Amino acid sequence: MTRRIATFDEFRDAVSAYRLPRILIMALELDLFTKIGVRRWTIPQLAKSLSVSERGLSILCRNLAMAGLLTKTGESYRNSRLAATALNARHAAYRKNYLDLMMNHEKDWGRLGESVRTGRQLDEDVPEEPGYRQRFTWAMHYRTVETAPKIAAQVDVHGAAMLLDLGGGPGTYAMAFLSKHPRLRATVGDRPAALEVAREIAATHKAGSRLSYVPIDFTQEAIPGTYDVIWYSNVLHIYSPETNRAIFRRALAALNPGGRLLIQDAFLHDREGLRPAEANLFAVSMLLFTEEGNTYTAAATRGWLKEAGFSRTKVLRMKPGTEDWEDGILEAVAPGGLSSKRLKNPVQQGRSK
Repeated sequence: MTRRIATFDEFRDAVSAYRLPRILIMALELDLFTKIGVRRWTIPQLAKSLSVSERGLSILCRNLAMAGLLTKTGESYRNSRLAATALNARHAAYRKNYLDLMMNHEKDWGRLGESVRTGRQLDEDVPEEPGYRQRFTWAMHYRTVETAPKIAAQVDVHGAAMLLDLGGGPGTYAMAFLSKHPRLRATVGDRPAALEVAREIAATHKAGSRLSYVPIDFTQEAIPGTYDVIWYSNVLHIYSPETNRAIFRRALAALNPGGRLLIQDAFLHDREGLRPAEANLFAVSMLLFTEEGNTYTAAATRGWLKEAGFSRTKVLRMKPGTEDWEDGILEAVAPGGLSSKRLKNPVQQGRSK
C-alpha cells in the first residue's frame, strides 16, 4: 500500500492487506513448498502428509494458487517455478536464511507497540545468540545476490585499483564489482562472523582470490588502508546521524584524493521526508531492530557528507527495475584528484549540487 489514504474504504483495504502475507508465512511455516517439491498433489494426499485438515489446506492452497505460487489443475496442485526453487528446501536455490528472517520479522512487527512506547529496539537486553550474525549475513547475501550484478554493471569504477565494501557483510557487492572489473582488488570490512560468510561465498567465485578481509568496528575504529572507492551499502540506516557523520570522516581519511564514497540506502527524497513509501516503512524496521537506526533524506545525508569534508555530492540514478532502493545511490567525492565519468550509460543522469 503506497497510495495516500483518503477514504474509509481505502483505510479498510490498507488494514486488510495483512491477509495475503499471513497466508504466505503460513505456507512457509508448514514447509508446504518443500513437501510439494516436484510432484502434483491432491488435497487429501497433501493434508495427510502434512497432518493438517483438508478444509484448511484446501482454502490455503486455493489462495496460494490465486497468488501464483501454486498451479491448480482440476483437484490437484503443484509448485510454480519460484515455489519449486527459492522456496523449496530441497533445491539448491533455496533462500533459507532470508525466508527465516522474513518469518521472524513478521512476528516481531506484531510487537510494534513495545518499541513505539519505549523508543527502543525489541529484546535489546538479550545477547545476540551464537550463529545469528552468520545467519543474518547469509540472509543479506540472498537479498542482494541478483541485484548486485545489475548495480555493478552501471556504477563505473574503471580506473580504481582498490575498493572497500564497508559493512559489506557477505561481500556480495564486492564480488559483483570484482567480477565486472578484472583489474580491481577489493576488501570487505565487517565483523568477524560476517567475514566468515564472505570467505565462504568468495571461495565459489573465480574473482574471489582478489578479495581480502578486515575485521573492524568502523563506528569506533579508524579504517585501515587507502582506497579509490568505498562502497557503503545498506548500512547508513543502522546508525544515528551522529554515528554516520563519524563514519563519513573515517571514510574520507581512508580515501585517496578524488576517491569516492558510494552510499546505497533507503533514502527519502521529498521535502517532508515521507517518500518513497518503502523507505519510510523501512524506518519502522530500524525502530524494531536497531539501537539508533532510521531512514534519512538524501538532502540531509549530503549535508553530513559536506560537513565531513567531501568536496561534492551527487545522486546517481539506476535503470528502473534494477535498483536496490529508489534513487538510492549517493556519490560523495574526496577533495583532490581529477574528475571522471561516473556512469557508463549516458541515459543515467545524476543530480549535482
